[in-house]
Amino acid sequence: MATGGTVKPSSPFDASCDAEVLFKAMKGLGTDEDTILQLLTSRSNGQRQQLKAAYKTLYGKDLVDNLKSELGGKFETLIVGLMTPPIAYDVTELRNAIKGAGTDEKVLVEIMASRTAQQVKEIIRAYKEEHGDDLEEDITGDTSGHFKRMMVVLLQASRQHGVDEGKVESDTQELFAAGEKKFGTDEEKFITILGNRSAAHLRRVFEEYMKLSGYEIEETIQRETSGSLKDLLLAVVKCSRSVPAYFAESLYYSMQGAGTDDNMLIRIMVSRSEVDMLDIRANFRRLFAKSLHSSIQHDTSGDYRKALLLLCGEEGTSDRLKNTMANS
Repeated sequence: MATGGTVKPSSPFDASCDAEVLFKAMKGLGTDEDTILQLLTSRSNGQRQQLKAAYKTLYGKDLVDNLKSELGGKFETLIVGLMTPPIAYDVTELRNAIKGAGTDEKVLVEIMASRTAQQVKEIIRAYKEEHGDDLEEDITGDTSGHFKRMMVVLLQASRQHGVDEGKVESDTQELFAAGEKKFGTDEEKFITILGNRSAAHLRRVFEEYMKLSGYEIEETIQRETSGSLKDLLLAVVKCSRSVPAYFAESLYYSMQGAGTDDNMLIRIMVSRSEVDMLDIRANFRRLFAKSLHSSIQHDTSGDYRKALLLLCGEEGTSDRLKNTMANS
């Protein structure tokens, strides 16, 4: 089974040639959206940054500004996301989640639960450079209670490495004692263990927990906690088990119910297209007995849909779209 991302670096690649193609696509009356989406979804993020620089050199204009003025709506949001370096993209999403009207905990949960320790450190550094603010201070100023406490633990990005066999049993016993075994819940214990142990270690603890309690750890968290803390702990558990499965589930629910959560859909498709989209796609099919491609096809439309399908990279999609564009 193929693993990794659906978007690969294009070879051969000529940034100046690409810049010229995009300039022509936006020149004069009307915009050639098909050319824009086809080109940008078939370049890696690193190549898009080179393309941005070449465009500035050739035309003295900012490519992202030009794209914003020519495009609109969800399609524009998606394309601007693709043009942003990955860490800067996370920084922007976190900033918007904190500084908008109210706090978008969903964004905080998704990014903080799924990024590696190294990525978290880079995000903190880039956030400071971009905004002159401390990310931890901004998050703690906007959150409260046990959710805030867990966020602080995750922001330390100091999970242990590997499996500490000596702690597997004691961690299991402590989680059981903190939840199922007592009246009320010791949330601090869940936060300490889930926030500080490695994914491999936690997977061992979850196995032993099932043997000891008869419940999956997710069932206990569902019963013993609520609100944003519950969402965050569940996300951490799911990412410990499998990051691609976590994102497959998130994508599924972004397209369920009344209306589509386009912000979540765009964020995941942009941030995972070069990382693990093939794995996400496989997990999506395994978990929901349907393809990610068919869900996107059903729940989106227009150029926005075409771009998402190209990022999804379902077998044959790219060829079909290329043929459609060639014949249009």
